[in-house]
Amino acid sequence: MVSDRYGNDVLAGNWRRPRQIRPIEVELSGELVLEDPDSGFVGAVVRTEHGNVELEDRFGKRRSFRLDDTFWLEGKPVTLRLPQKSASGRRRTASGSVAVTGAKARVAQPSRIYVEGQHDAELVERVWGDDLRIEGVVVEPLGGIDDLDRIVDEFQPTAARRLGVLVDHLVPGSKEARIADGIRSEHVLVVGHPYVDIWQAVRPTALGIAGWPDVPKGQSWKHGVLTALGWPATTPADVAAGWKRILSRVNSYADLEPELLGRVEELIDFVTAPER
Repeated sequence: MVSDRYGNDVLAGNWRRPRQIRPIEVELSGELVLEDPDSGFVGAVVRTEHGNVELEDRFGKRRSFRLDDTFWLEGKPVTLRLPQKSASGRRRTASGSVAVTGAKARVAQPSRIYVEGQHDAELVERVWGDDLRIEGVVVEPLGGIDDLDRIVDEFQPTAARRLGVLVDHLVPGSKEARIADGIRSEHVLVVGHPYVDIWQAVRPTALGIAGWPDVPKGQSWKHGVLTALGWPATTPADVAAGWKRILSRVNSYADLEPELLGRVEELIDFVTAPER
């Protein structure tokens, strides 16, 4: 006699589609062992930085995931909730600095930080906005640095009125490097990052991709990236929407490349240093 493992009645038993289980919220701690449902990666919580959680598997391999993702914990879906306070009891800003509770924004100081475009300004505001308001430092977009020497002359920098400038694609031999080298003032600091566009300063992992797409020379970098990612890339509105989508994935300094982090911190230190 052959046994029918499926049974005779196809409607017998629990044949209905199981209802979807709603994730429960758990407080993040170093004792949790979580599974990422998309990749199957399983690991213990080893580090958290604003907006990200890093897991380490039993082989010592580490991977970072977003805190707002859904994970599996002991076979059940969960979402993560940050503890109310850090171990020191201090809240930190998106830049990683200690937040000043109850502090009001200072009146804008005469020193300024200039960046090349609106996207640069929005990214700096998203990560360093709290710090800049405490210091009273205003960040302004330039729209390009071709006339940087004229802009510096108009600003009239002094020891009490310093100017910091953040430049895209500041690499040896570039047009940007030649313009930066032409600035001769101890009250002006010009620094930059190596990326063609500020978009590249966002870590690909923040977007859930392995790396930024390669865009052939002669093609608009932004449009090429949007097309490669499968996002709308026809109109200026498409580019604006693409940037907003990228910016929304930046929650803290952990989502940015170190080549940008160091330069912005350097500019803030320069324009807020006591007058010599």
